[in-house]
Amino acid sequence: MDVASGFGATTSSSMFRNFPLISAFVAFALAQSIKFFTTWYKERRWDPKQLVGSGGMPSSHSATVTALAAAVGFQDGFGGPLFATALVLACIVMYDATGVRLQAGRQAEVLNQIVYELPAEHPLAESRPLRELLGHTPPQVVAGGILGLVTAVMGRLITMAWS
Repeated sequence: MDVASGFGATTSSSMFRNFPLISAFVAFALAQSIKFFTTWYKERRWDPKQLVGSGGMPSSHSATVTALAAAVGFQDGFGGPLFATALVLACIVMYDATGVRLQAGRQAEVLNQIVYELPAEHPLAESRPLRELLGHTPPQVVAGGILGLVTAVMGRLITMAWS
């Protein structure tokens, strides 16, 4: 058997049965979809950027890494090094979302306001505004975490029913 073709076939078919990977992708898709429909409900406009953008309720970053960690725990056990790695990664991502990225977004708001108030002849007066929605508030991170956990639990129940 050709090692290269065997590797590719095994990798692609097993990837579609990779419970932690699927859980993470589903949690991300759900979180982004919630933002998309929430924007329509609040503002009565469709904003396709919500499907891929960062920031907002719920945190898709938190949903993704929480679903990944929980699914790894369900699949490989909660006492192993793989779960520990996924949990630490999740904690770092969620901490960063409420810390550095949230503060960077708030700084962008202030800088945009300063640039907006500059006289028209100032060289920075025509500069493109900075993105302000970068991080998450703690409730957005918690909501994303809950969504990720629920996604992994539902995925686990589905995979158990199929087994």
